Amino acid sequence: MKSQDYIKLDDTYAAHTYHPIEVVIDRGEGVWVYDVEGNRYLDCLSAYSAVNQGHCHPRILDAATKQMHKVTLTSRAFYNDQMGPFLKQLCELTGYEMAVPMNTGAEAVETAIKIARKWGYEVKGVPDNQAEIIACVGNFAGRTTTIISFTSEDQYKEHFGPLTPGFKLVPYGDAEALAKAITPNTVAFLVEPIQGEGGVNVPPAGYLKRVAEICTANNVLFMADEIQTGLGRTGTLLCSDHEGVRPDVVTLGKALSGGFYPVSAVLADERVLGLFRPGDHGSTFGGNPLGSAVARAALDVLIDESLVERSREVGEYFMGRLRRIESDNIKEVRGKGLLIGVEMTNEARPYCDALRDAGILCKDTHGTVVRFAPPLVITKEEIDWAMERIEPILANGR
Repeated sequence: MKSQDYIKLDDTYAAHTYHPIEVVIDRGEGVWVYDVEGNRYLDCLSAYSAVNQGHCHPRILDAATKQMHKVTLTSRAFYNDQMGPFLKQLCELTGYEMAVPMNTGAEAVETAIKIARKWGYEVKGVPDNQAEIIACVGNFAGRTTTIISFTSEDQYKEHFGPLTPGFKLVPYGDAEALAKAITPNTVAFLVEPIQGEGGVNVPPAGYLKRVAEICTANNVLFMADEIQTGLGRTGTLLCSDHEGVRPDVVTLGKALSGGFYPVSAVLADERVLGLFRPGDHGSTFGGNPLGSAVARAALDVLIDESLVERSREVGEYFMGRLRRIESDNIKEVRGKGLLIGVEMTNEARPYCDALRDAGILCKDTHGTVVRFAPPLVITKEEIDWAMERIEPILANGR
């Protein structure tokens, strides 16, 4: 079968919830993927930052294969020999006392919302069913009914109501707007250190530090959604580390499994996550031995191969090359590490299609932004190869 045959199958049998770039990927290795005709492409999306360690990393593959020959699922009705070591490794790496293992990023955010509300009622003393969580305009945390209830994108909400109450929005990057929005019933502020889907929006310097101060002063949980920005993507282990802040709650996902399997987690200290009791929350697959073994290997690769440092160094190089492009088509280049957005003066999708034809895969976001987020294993030589193709396309139009 050829690419168009597979595309036709998807268009026929898959509900039209996405508008993919027209390429049918057959296999991947490192920063490269190949379509069913054998054409090679440099992956500059990393499955929305889930493949930080590169496609099919041999160490993660080996861990997955070995575990699949042993046991893959026990459910949380029993203990297994992988979840405890995984959570210990994750907590020690990030400096938190406890974790809740889940599967998808949206599940992690839902979990964080639940524990924030429970903390608000049992610790802060908010009256029952009055807890309020503040989020930011332009946020993206998933597509469950509760999560779309605090989106600012009309399409994400239209005809999906009634929506979940208890949320308030403030402008992103405006700490004083947060301070003014807090009430006695505010239990948490949920924020992305950099808004990925919102257009790779980087807040002003000092924003997260000021947010942390405001939350502490008002007895509000500071919850960082690091599902896309965490685990080295922006040049530090957590994006929050750029400003030396320690959120009360952190959500992780995507690269936590190196792209092999859905693994996510919520991190916090015992004073927060210790409020959960058996029956309060759970997941049949969350913390399963296969996912845990994969995540342990994914974290090992991240540290042993110094991918956090590589992201910082190579990201600065990539962003510097992009910023040297002189063109009226480009409004701004922004980001941190290897999470980079190039805002165009017109629609970004045609540029992404042209880049695909040149052998580079990226995706438009927020209409006018081309996002570049290659696996963290990318080299400067591979970036040079990419820039020979990126520069004329972004500079000269579509």
